[in-house]
Amino acid sequence: MVRYFDTVQRITERYLTKRKKRLELEKAARAVKRTFKGELLGWLDAIVFAVVFVLLVNQFLFQLFLIPTPSMVATLLVKDRVFVSKTSYGIELYPGGPKVLDSKEPLRDDVIVFYNPMYESRGPVFDILSQIIYYGTFSLVNIDKDEDGNMRERLYVKRAALTGGESAVIENGKVFITADGLTHPFDEQEFRTATGQSIAPHQSLQPSLYSGFRAFGALLAYQEAGFIDLAPHILKQEYAQIESYRDVVDYYQVDKVQAQTLKQIDPSSMTLRGDFSRYEVGRYTPHGYILPLGDNRDNSQDGRYFGPVSTKKIIGSVKFRFWPLSRIGIVR
Repeated sequence: MVRYFDTVQRITERYLTKRKKRLELEKAARAVKRTFKGELLGWLDAIVFAVVFVLLVNQFLFQLFLIPTPSMVATLLVKDRVFVSKTSYGIELYPGGPKVLDSKEPLRDDVIVFYNPMYESRGPVFDILSQIIYYGTFSLVNIDKDEDGNMRERLYVKRAALTGGESAVIENGKVFITADGLTHPFDEQEFRTATGQSIAPHQSLQPSLYSGFRAFGALLAYQEAGFIDLAPHILKQEYAQIESYRDVVDYYQVDKVQAQTLKQIDPSSMTLRGDFSRYEVGRYTPHGYILPLGDNRDNSQDGRYFGPVSTKKIIGSVKFRFWPLSRIGIVR
């Protein structure tokens, strides 16, 4: 019995001793003076972790995107904020780098996000820094601006209008699609209605304006050729109808007529004939490419100007609009 009590006593003393030491250590830890440097390092550690986490999410899972232009009206309005799925067509290993798990390609009608083929880089250091800030602030801060303070568009949001093997001729703002395996072109709106696709793509300009746009393009050609005094009077009359016009202009049609008129002025020039042929033949989309067009066809810098885009340059698809609250919903 004495041995039992001695054992209990030793265990109790050992427990109480350890408890006393633990309490003393906790008290000493609480007594340590908190310094400004320590607090600053703690905050910096938390901020760096948060930024890295946000960057990884934006790179590999989803990205928040601010719509900067009216090219997708009315599907997407200026300053709408959307979720972009970064896994829809494969995962980009790093910005602008190769993709993995990219077996799925965009389908016609997908609202896609891709690198702007006409974007002029300011150097790798600025490009990386601007993307870190943009992604790290969930698209709230963008330092990549032009001299006028407008956002430079590194990424474009458009609709996949043509897929591999298809071609399109565009006349007076209307798109005529020749599907893969067919020889007869279809009016895009009729094609979309017949195939049950979105009818969001539209023209907003009045058809009566196009005679003025065509005259504008033809007069530019006469001026470029040095024969402006020989331009037909009817062209000057038609241009006069839009001379005071200050709204959206379909510059694709203007450029097309300018190229056509230059070829007519000097039909022997192979260069001028080649320049017009790309308008006359239309935009062919090779396999592995997509022709992206804005839903607001009269006011969109898109594949009409820079041509088809490789599916390897398409980094995601727009899935959901979360701002403004009045327009929350799935994007189709």
